[in-house]
Amino acid sequence: MTELVTLTIDGREVQVPKGTGLVETALAAGIEIPVFCYEPRLGPAVGACRMCLCDVEGMPKPMAACTMTAQDGMVVRTALTSAKAADAQNATLEFLLVNHPLDCPVCDKGGECPLQDLTFRYGPGSTRMTFEKRTFDKPIPISPLIALDRERCILCYRCTRFSENVSEDGQLVAVNRGAQSMIATFGDEPYRGPFTGNVTELCPVGALTSTQYRFLARPWEIQSVPSVCGLCPVGCNVNVTTREGKVKRVQSRNHQELDGGWLCDKGRYAYSHLYADDRVVDPLKRVRRRGLGVISWDEAIDEAERLIRAADGRVVTALSGSETIEQAYALAKLLRRGVGAHEAVLPEEVDESLDAFRLPLADIAHADAIVVVGPDPVVERAPIVDLWIRAARRNGAEVLEGVDQGDLQRSLRGKERVVLVGSGGGPQETAILARRLKLGTKPGSGALHLPETANGRGVAEAWSAASDAEPTTPEPIGLLIVSGDEAAANPDVRALAERSESVIAITMFLGLAAGWADLVLPGTSYLERDGSYVNLEGRIQRLRRASIPPAPDELAWIAKLAERFGVELSPYPPVVFAEVSEKCFGGVPYGEIGERAPLPPRQPPGAGVVATGELPVIPEAKPRGPLQLVAYRALFSGPAVERVPELQFQRPAPEIELSPVDADNRRISNGDPVVVSSNGTSVELRARVNALLTPGLVRAPREHVAGLQPKVLVKKR
Repeated sequence: MTELVTLTIDGREVQVPKGTGLVETALAAGIEIPVFCYEPRLGPAVGACRMCLCDVEGMPKPMAACTMTAQDGMVVRTALTSAKAADAQNATLEFLLVNHPLDCPVCDKGGECPLQDLTFRYGPGSTRMTFEKRTFDKPIPISPLIALDRERCILCYRCTRFSENVSEDGQLVAVNRGAQSMIATFGDEPYRGPFTGNVTELCPVGALTSTQYRFLARPWEIQSVPSVCGLCPVGCNVNVTTREGKVKRVQSRNHQELDGGWLCDKGRYAYSHLYADDRVVDPLKRVRRRGLGVISWDEAIDEAERLIRAADGRVVTALSGSETIEQAYALAKLLRRGVGAHEAVLPEEVDESLDAFRLPLADIAHADAIVVVGPDPVVERAPIVDLWIRAARRNGAEVLEGVDQGDLQRSLRGKERVVLVGSGGGPQETAILARRLKLGTKPGSGALHLPETANGRGVAEAWSAASDAEPTTPEPIGLLIVSGDEAAANPDVRALAERSESVIAITMFLGLAAGWADLVLPGTSYLERDGSYVNLEGRIQRLRRASIPPAPDELAWIAKLAERFGVELSPYPPVVFAEVSEKCFGGVPYGEIGERAPLPPRQPPGAGVVATGELPVIPEAKPRGPLQLVAYRALFSGPAVERVPELQFQRPAPEIELSPVDADNRRISNGDPVVVSSNGTSVELRARVNALLTPGLVRAPREHVAGLQPKVLVKKR
């Protein structure tokens, strides 16, 4: 049972669990203690800024509240009731402002700056300083994404603590000592990593700002739309900043169970793909000898109807996994009920038996052991999951990766809370192993499979809900419908297009479909849609339209096209969702999903279809034989990232990872140039030895090993 203590803050008696931080204790009493450096997500407080100084009875001088915990009988007075505390906070602010520039009118933090707010509330009305303030060269581009204005820095160390304790990249450091201390990157190298943009939100002043957002908007000119990121299966909660109808910034929205308030750089900065030069804004029809020509929407609906009818039921749909539930269901209902077409190339396999092991992502941080199976790097599939795993390791958890599955039972002996993370491979493999480890019956334990697409499960469930008919594969294919940019960029889909008599492509970007589509219909981004996604936990979340697309939403023209085939279909997402929800989601109303969607309860063991079979056999490592190539989709890749200039330096390096066993067998050292070859095709990459990689496997980003077969030979150049 938790021990409670009673203490008094500004005359108010409050009871809290023993050990609660004094800042949180004050909030429980309805009292705010001002802070700069304090941020619970960064780990233990460091007491760097001294803004939280309070008068604690029995202490000879003001104490930093962020470094103290609640004790029984403690009497605390803040600046509201203590002249000593008020003088201390006033002096702290005066000291912080000694060299701080008076550039609030041009600072991007102006209007939403904690230093600005606390100066008005606690600081001196005027300065006593008459000397010139210290200046630095500004801004310093520590990366193409982030600018550093050193003269604004108050040395709260939030950024360096994030780099050291959360992302664990160690790239942001404090150099020099005393009055000469300043923030820099290690070795003055560019600040590079999946999570760098979080420091611009953590910074309580305008020292670290986004290069994309600088000088574009002021707080009183913008609107903020709560939505969900649609670029990976985590579904991080975001606030989308818009000005004059255009997206200017994406920030985190702190769903404690899901993302913990963090956001990867892809989700934060890739929004500018909305304004790409090759954005399709009007329907395009192929005209013989003249390529694609612009047509009206009425003509586009006519042409789509003609192509569908001409296919005579021989229609195949290739889906991206980025469609909303409502879009996928609408397209499926049109084709499966109105046309009789059944074949779809779905982006993901789904195993509903994993719902028996469901748990929120935040539970990863409290596990005793994390088991990572599958060949793909976790950070490339679901970057926030990688942060939760790092948090678990800092909390003392053992992270087992690349462990032989036959040894897992022995390795997990004595571990009460175990979380299994499947990264790559199929969800059935994750489900089979979760059952073998009996994770469904252990409190605090569970299993998660990391899909490759943002809404693969939602798309698969919506498609199957539209019809009970068994899929059939037409031959030849009369019409291929390509839905979304990810499908349009997929080489396998391109191969299908070559076998098809005609192609309709729904895409945002002309460059993806110009050479092979007969009809191009403008697509939209997740930032331009109302609808819903299902994330990797099985959590249904709401997308809210932040920006008006340059063309009608897909749901609107699909509904109009459905009328031509006698299919009743609403153009409104809430109505379509209600129809899907009755079949797939237990009838949950659209309006009850909320801004912070709850996680559905675990399903009882055995509910739905239970995956059966054997786990895959890892190939045996041979000194000179072929190795199994794992080609994964890198986080910073894909049509959206390719159209954001600031993200190009984050693109994956031309490297291939080998296990130490395979590297030693081939006399390859870290950093050596190697030749990777199969069936007469070869590429030259740089070797990176990864101690966690299973012998017999090598892995590299898909874009660097395109054209290679699964079995490859790797040798030193």
